Amino acid sequence: MITARAAATFDPVGRSIATARAFVRDTLQGWGYTDVVDDAVVLTSELVTNAVVHAGTAADVLCLRTEDGVRIEVSDHYPEREIPLQSTGLDFGSPDRENGRGLLLCAALASRWGVEYSPTHKHVWFQLNLPERPVGIRSAGPLLPVGLLPVADERVRVAVVQTDSTGSIVAWNEDAAFLFGYAADQVTGKQLTDFTAWPQTPGTNTGIVEALQLSRWEGSYGIRGADGRNIPVYASHLRVRDTHGEPSTVCLLVRDYERAVLQSPVRTPVSDANAEGHKTDPFEIFIGSPAPDDLDGLLQRTVERARDMLDADSAFLLLATDDETELEVRATTGLPFARQRFARVPVEAGTGRYSSARMPAVHEDLDNVPGAVPLLGGTGMRSVVTVPLKVEGRLTGSLGVAAEAAGRYSNEEALRLQFAADRIALAVESARLGELERLRRGSLSFLVEASDLLAGTLDRDQTLALMAQMTVPTLATWCAVYTIADQSSEPYLSYVLHEDEELIDGLKALLSKIAPPDPVPTPGARVWAAPSEAAHQAALRTSMRTLGLGEPGGLGSGIRATLATAAAVGGETVVLPLVARNRVIGMLTLGKPSDDHFRQEILELAEDLSRRAALALDNARLYSERMAISQSLQRSLLPPGLPEVPNVEIEVIYRAAGEGNEVGGDFYDVFPIRDGAYGFAIGDVCGTGPEAAAVTGLARHALRLLAREGFGGPAVLERLNAAILDEGARSRFLTLLYGELWPQEDGSALLKVVCAGHPLPLRLRQDGSVESAAEPQPLLGVIEDLELYEQTVSLAPGDVLLCVTDGVTERREGTRMLGDDGLADVLATCTGFTAGAVAARILRAVERFAAEPASDDMAILAMRVPEPPTT
Repeated sequence: MITARAAATFDPVGRSIATARAFVRDTLQGWGYTDVVDDAVVLTSELVTNAVVHAGTAADVLCLRTEDGVRIEVSDHYPEREIPLQSTGLDFGSPDRENGRGLLLCAALASRWGVEYSPTHKHVWFQLNLPERPVGIRSAGPLLPVGLLPVADERVRVAVVQTDSTGSIVAWNEDAAFLFGYAADQVTGKQLTDFTAWPQTPGTNTGIVEALQLSRWEGSYGIRGADGRNIPVYASHLRVRDTHGEPSTVCLLVRDYERAVLQSPVRTPVSDANAEGHKTDPFEIFIGSPAPDDLDGLLQRTVERARDMLDADSAFLLLATDDETELEVRATTGLPFARQRFARVPVEAGTGRYSSARMPAVHEDLDNVPGAVPLLGGTGMRSVVTVPLKVEGRLTGSLGVAAEAAGRYSNEEALRLQFAADRIALAVESARLGELERLRRGSLSFLVEASDLLAGTLDRDQTLALMAQMTVPTLATWCAVYTIADQSSEPYLSYVLHEDEELIDGLKALLSKIAPPDPVPTPGARVWAAPSEAAHQAALRTSMRTLGLGEPGGLGSGIRATLATAAAVGGETVVLPLVARNRVIGMLTLGKPSDDHFRQEILELAEDLSRRAALALDNARLYSERMAISQSLQRSLLPPGLPEVPNVEIEVIYRAAGEGNEVGGDFYDVFPIRDGAYGFAIGDVCGTGPEAAAVTGLARHALRLLAREGFGGPAVLERLNAAILDEGARSRFLTLLYGELWPQEDGSALLKVVCAGHPLPLRLRQDGSVESAAEPQPLLGVIEDLELYEQTVSLAPGDVLLCVTDGVTERREGTRMLGDDGLADVLATCTGFTAGAVAARILRAVERFAAEPASDDMAILAMRVPEPPTT
């Protein structure tokens, strides 16, 4: 017989698996089926994974409660699948594969299970029966020597006292009369509190009323005997119902030194089994024995027990921030999911403040005091009682229960709830501090890894991508990065990321339609309502357009995308400024799906990340700007282009060593001097990088200026030598091959060259012979009184003149070097090649000579006099 049911549908996205687990856990815990919760959650997780990940469809989960267990059904909507034949049986698949593992687990864990197929659905169901309570020993202790056994009177007397729902005594046995000196007729009908001292202090009875209302309680207090003495007793209370359904409490009492007769054995964790002085948690009777590091389990169990204790419709528990200014929702039961996790309300100031956080409070009808408990707005709850959780006088949280009817609670219920809260507060605070410590350790590891990744790149686009990928899905469901180019620029949407890649385009389109957040430099996260409002409006407009359209098969793909985007952006959105060097350079925007909130610890971690990301982004910007400036200056040192020389082919290949360098210490130039005359140069400044490039610029521009002033080759180089020496400490020596070229009417070319310390030019004749075309002379930038001379070279049709820098001839592979001879051998194979083909073959030979990249600048200048066309 089915006694209760709960159903939910989960979208085909990765986070639905965790949501389905929480749904099943909450449902079964609410039904009191804690014995089978873990198995049910594991099986549901695997089956929902099969639906949303492998089948790629929504998953329907149905929980059915029966008298002896629970049945859970998981359905997917995959349109096509192979129906297994009866004779072949089901193929479970390999246990090492994720797909199909759910059926293996069903076979291993479930009492019964099965698979049902329909044309549009596949149902996998499993039944978990409640475990039978075995008859026999519940606990046992070791054999002890007689001297270590607890002391008792010759006859142990156990007083049995029963009270009704009001606390009045209705039963008093003979042992109770013996122990306390009152006959049954003297106490029947009187309040038990008239005879108790709490705890063992005459005249005080605070707390006994609460103890009598709990389902089970165990501990010490005092009974005042007929002679006026206070008798310490140890009591065990059990709340029961009589045959008429009325509640009453049965109290078993013994003398305090005989407590071993009633005291439950201490449940000690295995790791602490031998620890001395271990005591059971004073709230254990109310809350059970949650794991000390399971804060969420402890809080959830607390609200469920609090709800049951006061027969409420809902309960909630909030934890205070470190400065006690805000309360954060951490556990609820009986309230909408939207209010379940991490929503925050101020304690004492601001709109929507939680006005009754520090003292117990009873609100008989919230309709008369709207907003007194912001968490309950719009939930239908009317009466509520709230009590603070305090540790050493400091507010650590608030526990509350609520009912849909007005006037349900009085000060007595508030006292009972406070009694429970006082006993759970220390355990909650201890578990919270443990959770914070684990979060901080994880946060530290996360920030270290993030810093390493951000420091590993100076590329702006890659930095933006890293910022987003580190936040999604670790910190948020989606992320958007806005950048600001300068103080006068508006924020620009630079990068958008969502954990579901299919929603990125819709999210980007939505954010592009709304104004960006204001670039406020104030540190910390601030809520930005515009995305959720825009998403809500988009969903509303889309829903209105669908009314009356009657689209067959449901909503169209465009409408589905709009609604999916609205759900993805409909939750809390926060903005963190990206501040670097006292300037806002952008904003990091983090968002949650519908009705979700960020927890404070996540926001603090995001703030730490935003500071690191801002500096990395600004470093990337500065690097990009300086690289652009450097490349612009370097390009200004290169010739604007090669001139067209009549009857002469000219080809140049240039390679600068070093990352980001377009110009190094090597340079070349070909330029017109006057009608019919052209100058050419190829040189090598000592060193590489910007310092060498500065001398390169001086040399190239001086050569052009001096040559056009009519100076011959030796005079040009002698004046350039003087200019280099004038640079003083910044001067660099320079090897330079300079020449002047005159194309001749007969198809040949006449050259006058000066080789100042440079690798000698090589001439390739038509017959394949290679020879030097000049003699070596002193280099520039070393000797003040330099005397140079020029040599005349004639290139016949088909001849090639090859000029290179020492980056070519000094190419090395271990102890081997290409050298002048190696270069000449390569050039000898280029007979009949064009100037471009000659230069390309030389470069290819240099690159293949060694596996490692070249460490020196290289320049190759090839000039060829073409052969006349044959008739």
